[in-house]
Amino acid sequence: MPASDRTRRLLAHSLLFASLAFAAGCTGNASTDATASTDDAADGTITPSNWPDVAWPFPHDAELEAKVDALLATMTVEEKVGQTIQGDIDSITPDDVRKYRLGSILAGGGSDPGRQYNAKPQAWLDLADAFWEASMDINGGGKAIPIIWGIDAMHGQSNIVGATLFPHNIGLGATRNPELLREIARITAIETRTTGMEWTFAPTVAVPQDDRWGRTYEGYSEDPKLVAEFAGVFVEGLQGKVGSNGFLGDDRVMSTVKHFLGDGGTASGKDQGDTLSSEAELRDIHAAGYVPAIAVGAQGVMASFNSFHGEKLHGHKPLMTDVLKGRMNFGGFIVGDWNGHGQVRGCTNTDCAQTYIAGLDMPMAPDSWKGLYETTLAHVKAGTIPMERLDDAVRRILRVKFRMGLFDKPKPSERALGARFELLGAPEHRAVARQAVRESLVLLKNQDGILPLASDQRVLVAGDGADNMSKQSGGWTLTWQGDGTTRADFPNADTIWDGLKAQVEAAGGSATLSVNGSYRQKPDVAIVVFGEEPYAEFQGDLANLMFKGGKSGDLELIQKLKADGIPVVSVFISGRPLWMNREINASDAFVAAWLPGSEGAGIADVLLRGADGKAQYDFKGKLSYSWPRRADQYDNNVGQEGYDPLFAYGFGLGYGDDGNLAPLPEDPGIDMTAASANTWYEHGVATTGLTLRLVGADGNAMDIVHPAATTSDGSLAMTAINHEVQEGARQFAWSNDATVELRSNIPLDLDRETNGDVYAVVTLRVDALPANGQASVIATCGEGCRGEVAIGDALSKLPRGEWTRLGVQLKCLRAAGADTRSLDMPFALRTGAGAQVALTRIVASTDFDHKVECATQ
Repeated sequence: MPASDRTRRLLAHSLLFASLAFAAGCTGNASTDATASTDDAADGTITPSNWPDVAWPFPHDAELEAKVDALLATMTVEEKVGQTIQGDIDSITPDDVRKYRLGSILAGGGSDPGRQYNAKPQAWLDLADAFWEASMDINGGGKAIPIIWGIDAMHGQSNIVGATLFPHNIGLGATRNPELLREIARITAIETRTTGMEWTFAPTVAVPQDDRWGRTYEGYSEDPKLVAEFAGVFVEGLQGKVGSNGFLGDDRVMSTVKHFLGDGGTASGKDQGDTLSSEAELRDIHAAGYVPAIAVGAQGVMASFNSFHGEKLHGHKPLMTDVLKGRMNFGGFIVGDWNGHGQVRGCTNTDCAQTYIAGLDMPMAPDSWKGLYETTLAHVKAGTIPMERLDDAVRRILRVKFRMGLFDKPKPSERALGARFELLGAPEHRAVARQAVRESLVLLKNQDGILPLASDQRVLVAGDGADNMSKQSGGWTLTWQGDGTTRADFPNADTIWDGLKAQVEAAGGSATLSVNGSYRQKPDVAIVVFGEEPYAEFQGDLANLMFKGGKSGDLELIQKLKADGIPVVSVFISGRPLWMNREINASDAFVAAWLPGSEGAGIADVLLRGADGKAQYDFKGKLSYSWPRRADQYDNNVGQEGYDPLFAYGFGLGYGDDGNLAPLPEDPGIDMTAASANTWYEHGVATTGLTLRLVGADGNAMDIVHPAATTSDGSLAMTAINHEVQEGARQFAWSNDATVELRSNIPLDLDRETNGDVYAVVTLRVDALPANGQASVIATCGEGCRGEVAIGDALSKLPRGEWTRLGVQLKCLRAAGADTRSLDMPFALRTGAGAQVALTRIVASTDFDHKVECATQ
């Protein structure tokens, strides 16, 4: 960012931050002197006095402190350490809690009772009871200290079948309605309590600055002011108001504000990357949501995966201890993110004294909890972790548990909302979600006032997003990535098609669903619903802002309908703004619908006129993120010098506005061919447009949607393992001849890359070779068209148990028979019994450590 731009932007944000601090009841002010802010150190130095002095809203409570002191005085060091450890239900049992006296459990993305993503609500509640009973069982010794269960209730209690699913935060940001968010948070708390959890890891108050980031949709806005306006009311909606009788009561949950700090500001929008901003930018932009959240009594803050100038936040004492707990007076406890402590310099997932010393109170150790417990206990006994620091962490945790009244509560099923499953997806809750959908929609184009549509006509509904609950709900929905679900998993929900069909038919019109846009009788209008496939965290990171298109060929579908003389209204489902000029040009109207959740009927409420011919609801949504003019326009935030988006922050048409739009340029500013062909498999997951498939020795194939799978004949088993990031790789074990395939939904043209001496490069770890020594890489190009290159000898020369990059020249595959102009399977690995290989990345590249030699002439 140019210095002059940075100066102006920081001046504006410094004044904003000062106003937020004042509104939050700060007992002092962060420095707002222009020179101090704009000349702020850009080398990672932190000066706590530059930060706001927030008023923690709890006066000293002598009775509460006496309870904490009395209990702490009776606890052994083993019990104290146990209180600070949080394990995941997929890797811990109630008996483990009973033995180690752990303070907390979580259900991370993909962790479910019985490992069933669609487990019944009763199964969740039964498990909550079992863990609570274990924590209170003192027959084997120890103190009865109730466990607290945390969960990612990200957009409603989105882990539970039948729950109300609200729009993701990007959509809520477009509503500009803080009081609606308060009500959404209140409902989320109620539905979470029915299944026994007392704690949600929300809200996310990131301020995303680069929309390539895979978590952009978790942020309300690129504008810190809007994020700050929403943060406090959402915390109050979850927890209640400090001082009220209902604060942290049986219909409320503990809030955790996340991720501290700078998660939305990493270089190139890389998830878990490095934030290289100045201290003033970190404070004024990325910490904006924490001031109001602390001021209303948020009980938890979650440390972030990212670094600040190379120092991981899980080990950053100046920020966690000196700023958050010290200067900003945060009196709750800091919880870690999924094995985030293991990324601290000098640490592993099972050994990290540094994270405690830096100020983390409760490491999230999902599958590493036992090892971390043992090493932490040893560190305390050795004095590496001071007892004073451990006692402070335990005090903070106990204080929250006493404040929530957990010591006086029965098991979860016997509390006020336990087993009240009729509240999951209750009609009054869904009505609020439907309102949120209506208010989140942003109208970008309305040529010749085509909207609102008359309902009493022939309406064709097309596109693979029209009748697709997974797509319209996005990540963090029943599964971590939001994929692998079925329509039956959403009993209290309407797809976008459901809503359109019901209203059109009620008005006397006819509605037809055709994903590919085919029809028998020409419709009066077509509504095409399309967009991004669901994703979460790093699996949604992009190299650019180019929309890649879906399986149905979205642009081609819109153009085909237009060529037939049919007006087209496009509804775009996405977790961020993307370069969509071609699709916008081809459409008569274009609506950004974000990730609306369970109430797809809210879209019909706005698009369609009522039976009386009048508009039912106008568009209210305004962009909370600037819309890119080009696919390489990454620095595109309001207030920046040279700010030149296609649609500016705050843009959003209403029915009273002129919605006509001149044709947009269709040059994305990047090489579209290169953008779509380079990366096929990242962090153990097939990228957009490709599918990971396992083919057993019996020839039966299975497409992969979950991180663990085994072929029907047992010849090939896949499990998720950690590499660089959580579940960042897949381990494959062969007991017979079998194949790991990457299938492309649309044939890939790699002719240019083949001619340019590009390789298929796989980042792998060979743990064991096949017994017969044979292995091959395969590419196919339709029926009867394939190329196969032997790599058994190359694998035998790779170092065992070490990650490395092996390249197979595309020319080798072409020489072996593959037509690289039209590959429906750009990569497959086939080997046999005894082989154990882990894969994390497969790309078309010229950068590798080892290569397979072959004759290509």
